[in-house]
Amino acid sequence: MPADSLIIAGRAFRSRLLVGTGRYKNMNETKAVIEATGAEIITVAVRRANLADANAPRLQDVLDPKKYTYLPNSAGCYTADDAVRCLRLARDIGGWKLVKLEVIGDEHTLLPDVEQTIRAAGMLTKDGFQVMAYTNDDPVAARHLEEAGCVAVMPLGAPIGSGLGIQNPRNIRLIVEQASVPVFVDAGVGTASDACIAMELGSSGVLMNTALYAAQNPVQMAHAMKAAVEAGRLAYLAGRMPKRENAVPSSPAEGKITGKVGL
Repeated sequence: MPADSLIIAGRAFRSRLLVGTGRYKNMNETKAVIEATGAEIITVAVRRANLADANAPRLQDVLDPKKYTYLPNSAGCYTADDAVRCLRLARDIGGWKLVKLEVIGDEHTLLPDVEQTIRAAGMLTKDGFQVMAYTNDDPVAARHLEEAGCVAVMPLGAPIGSGLGIQNPRNIRLIVEQASVPVFVDAGVGTASDACIAMELGSSGVLMNTALYAAQNPVQMAHAMKAAVEAGRLAYLAGRMPKRENAVPSSPAEGKITGKVGL
């Protein structure tokens, strides 16, 4: 097991960048972007991606399930029952048990319905699923999802697709500090600095989609995001210097020259 591995439900991963597979121009761009990120886990919206029809372009044809860990996602579901049905379908299609649970509560903001998400998490874990749950940046909600058996919690940084960055860093840090499962910032990342901040806060990883496909150069942005996640993780492990109100000289005071220097 490599040093500083990301462990999810007992499985080790090298990359801490998780990426979505939706809304790219075509399958070739999807493949090129995901390869550039170095990601090992890719999310797949069960309701939107073709996973079963071999007569139409399938994601599996360009992104080998033996190389990538597919993370089926219940995107587009608005009730616990709907989300559970969606993810059971994914299990039937590909045998996938590690899943991303997403239950939306509002069509305009796409914010999660926490009550329905917790209910669905309990149903899925009892059914043998390993659940990674998308939720608000609320430490209480994150705790309840962990208590429901989730193997990871995924608080939003900002609303889905907004690109606003981490809007509530204090809450993200609180979630990280209390959690005994991995914490992934999911949604709201717009550029590389946002991903770096998420990692500096102690997040186990970052999940993104819109920030990649909506970039002017998606492949170049993918490289930037890969570097940002790695840099943020290193900075978190290194431990940043404390913040101070006043300046502190970077050179030692001992041995400094005092008084006037004659000519």
